[in-house]
Amino acid sequence: MTKALEELGNRLAEGNSQDVLSAEVNDVGELTVVVSCAAVPRFVECIKNDRETRFSTLIDITAVDFPDRDKRFEVVYHFLSMYSNLRIRVKAHVREDEQVPSITGVHASADWYEREVFDMYGILFDNHPDMRRILTDYGFKGHPLRKDFPTSGYVELRYDEVEKKVVYEPVSLVQEYRQFDFMSPWEGAKYILPGDEKPEAAK
Repeated sequence: MTKALEELGNRLAEGNSQDVLSAEVNDVGELTVVVSCAAVPRFVECIKNDRETRFSTLIDITAVDFPDRDKRFEVVYHFLSMYSNLRIRVKAHVREDEQVPSITGVHASADWYEREVFDMYGILFDNHPDMRRILTDYGFKGHPLRKDFPTSGYVELRYDEVEKKVVYEPVSLVQEYRQFDFMSPWEGAKYILPGDEKPEAAK
C-alpha cells in the first residue's frame, strides 16, 4: 500500500508540477500533498476526475493554526477513492488575510465543511454560496479553535428572569466562592509520589 501511495504521490507531483509544492508518504503510510492555495479547486477536480485516482469522496475539511508562521493556517482536505481504496490528504498554507477558493463547485458536500472552518478559524472561502457561521451563535465573537482564543471565551450567556430572555455578558470568573482542595488522589497510599507531600501545618 505504501509503495502504491508513493507512486501516486510522484505521479501527481509530476503531472501537476505548477500546483503541487510537495508530496510525501509519512511513517504510518498516509499520503499528504501540499498545493498552492490558488490551485486547490483545480487540483481537487483533477484527482476527482482522473481515471487512475478518482478521489470522488470528500471525507472532511479542517484547519490547523500556527500563529508564529507567516502563512498562519493550514487548510486540510481528506479524500477517499472507493475505486482504488486509497486515501489522500491535501494541504494548503494560507495567510491570515488570504481567502481560500471554495471547492463547492467540485464537491457540493464541501459547503458545511467550509462554513465550519470559517466559524472555528476565521478562514474565508472565496465564491462560497453561503459564508456564515454554522456552529456558534450569531452574535458570537472570535473563532474558538484559534490558538489565541481565550479558553474562557469573551462573553457568557444566561437566562435573565427579569427580562425573560437570554442575555449576553462579558465573562466573569468569580473565585471567591470556589473552594480548592489540593488533596492528592493518592493521599493515604503507602507510597507518596514526589510532590504530593502535604506541607506541615504552621506552628
